[in-house]
Amino acid sequence: MNAKKMEGVIVAMNSCYDDRGRVAPETAAGLARWLVDKGVNGLYVGGGTGEGLLQSVEERQAVLEAVIGECGGEIPIIAHVGAMTTDAGAALAGHAEKAGADAVSAVPPFYYGYTEAAVRSHWQAIMDSCALPFIIYNVPASTGFAVSPEFLSSLCADKRLIGIKTTSFSTYELEQFKAVGGEAFAVYNGPDQQYLAGRVMGASGGIGGTYGAMPELFLAIERAYRNGNIEEARHWQIIVNRVITEIRALGLFGTVKELVRMRGIDCGAPRLPLPPLSPDALPRVHKLHEQIMNEIERAI
Repeated sequence: MNAKKMEGVIVAMNSCYDDRGRVAPETAAGLARWLVDKGVNGLYVGGGTGEGLLQSVEERQAVLEAVIGECGGEIPIIAHVGAMTTDAGAALAGHAEKAGADAVSAVPPFYYGYTEAAVRSHWQAIMDSCALPFIIYNVPASTGFAVSPEFLSSLCADKRLIGIKTTSFSTYELEQFKAVGGEAFAVYNGPDQQYLAGRVMGASGGIGGTYGAMPELFLAIERAYRNGNIEEARHWQIIVNRVITEIRALGLFGTVKELVRMRGIDCGAPRLPLPPLSPDALPRVHKLHEQIMNEIERAI
């Protein structure tokens, strides 16, 4: 699948656990179905929001299989296969191809302070382990490694690399990545708060976690942008940003999961050491849910 078919609102799916903290593939399938029915343009499975780095290889494989089994072929499914070890990343990529994913993506290796040569080798091994298109996940604040335009230019020699998700609040950097990759190269906006800004500066779309709590509002931004109505798109981005500010104040992972639960899909609590939602925060989350639903009524 080429990058042109993976545009717009791509939801970074929540992790799904049962009441004993075990991964719940059936719930993940249900969440995927709910998102597809809402009209999202793609799913990103096992990334940061999906808590893939807190799960075993086997758990991640089971979740991906469930999502693809539910809606594979309906919309693009990108499997995040980033891992602490190259062997694990390569194994996940090979499995993703067999399971029917449309592309794979990976953060750079992290914690030990890797050189560009080491990161190149790691990503090359992942690309060599399958025949799927590859999308870099650049998230310097979490990994400590920042992809530079120069480094990206050297990586683009491998045509299996079709895009980059970049999570930084610099749309200048996003634009520079697009310039390096060229017209056919996909750049995905990472920060949910700048979905519209990313689109205006050349992003193919966005991949984000708060999308899952209010997909209709991000789709409203995308629809207005595609129709050339930037003022309307800006209106919905401002609404979304107010919600995200409150979500982050209450605790990102626990709050998003509670909002999704209130919309009908119980994904369980975040996996430790990610903190659960504080019981004291519940009244504010419930009020936020009401605000979201009121805005959705206006958007659709």
